[in-house]
Amino acid sequence: MSKTVLMLTPGFPGEMPFFARGLSVQGATVLGVANGSFNDLPEMARKHLSGYLQVPDLFTDTPSAIAQIQQWLSARTIDRVCCLWEPGIELAALIREALGVPGQSYEQALRFRNKDLMKQALAAGGVRVPRHEVATSAVEVWAGAEKIGYPLIIKPISGAGSMDTFRCDDKDDVANAIAQLGHIAEVDIEEFIDGEEYTFDTICAGGETKYFHIAYYRPRPLIARTNEWISPQTLSYRDVDDPKLAGGRAMGEQVLRTLGYDTGFTHMEWYRKADGEAVFGEVAARPPGARTVDLMNFASDVDLFSGWAEAEVHGTFSLQIERKYNAACITKRANGKGRIIRIEGLELLRQRLGDAICTVDLLPIGAPRRDWKSTLLSDGYVTVRHADWPTLMHMADMVGTHLQLFAA
Repeated sequence: MSKTVLMLTPGFPGEMPFFARGLSVQGATVLGVANGSFNDLPEMARKHLSGYLQVPDLFTDTPSAIAQIQQWLSARTIDRVCCLWEPGIELAALIREALGVPGQSYEQALRFRNKDLMKQALAAGGVRVPRHEVATSAVEVWAGAEKIGYPLIIKPISGAGSMDTFRCDDKDDVANAIAQLGHIAEVDIEEFIDGEEYTFDTICAGGETKYFHIAYYRPRPLIARTNEWISPQTLSYRDVDDPKLAGGRAMGEQVLRTLGYDTGFTHMEWYRKADGEAVFGEVAARPPGARTVDLMNFASDVDLFSGWAEAEVHGTFSLQIERKYNAACITKRANGKGRIIRIEGLELLRQRLGDAICTVDLLPIGAPRRDWKSTLLSDGYVTVRHADWPTLMHMADMVGTHLQLFAA
């Protein structure tokens, strides 16, 4: 019997239409809800939806949004409520509870969204988390900084990724962070962990990890987000049994058990210090962004959008995972301001890398530059893959140095 899935924001961010397609491929009837119009959805999302409700106040008036959804659904039975976008995780949980649909509860969702609750629960469960303090005013920020000591990190307590995140090495840095975080009501002051940054991403069903993935950020996002000239890299590991990754893998499983995660995609970030210690960063009840699911697919020649949907809808995972390649996504930022006027080095890369290039998605000539501080994909990206890790890193560096976009 076909199951009916309510999916929040099936057209945004950019990967969401692929998840909507995955649900449809798995035989689900997919009903979409978002704050924009149906015609604004990407074609793939429109194609795989069986119904759509526009709720303009979806993220600004939760009681009204839930009431509109309930009225629209009428007597229809919903089997799952899915949201794979960070700002909608708590809303999806409240909709589940209102409709009586199984899945992540609001209390559980809070532990994946609120970094203080998250770290409290994990520390109590024996996970090594950074020392941290919560602040809702400038006075509390200063007090937290005094207690944690330098260097430290200040970031939104319910943010995603490294947006609005600041490393502070002294009091001047704290003052600068406070000035720029005035629009955020609650922040986390956290011990700065000096180490390499990795991910541990999973697809779970019934409380069991059915698939996992490990990626490496090069450089770590905090550096990439504060230096415009950098071409950030996300590199997906083929050899997930590398001993240096063992601590992060074990911690990832411990995190999910401690937080009681049941079914869906998760994305965890963790640090590996020079002495090998694994330290927790944060975890989210959603897939990684910046086309990282594409890297997982390229690494094994599979469709994990459909694999996730199978776990979500049927509670099973039948994909046979063979880790054939390492894969990398390299994002590009144009030189200059304004509109893209030329692209250099692309043909040379095509000649040198050939079939190792999986995707080229760059802004076209004439397009306005994106705000590099507010988008992970910047002005475009290239993905490559290779079975050998050093070779892949060399390829990623070639994209970073030889491919250049110019704006004016």
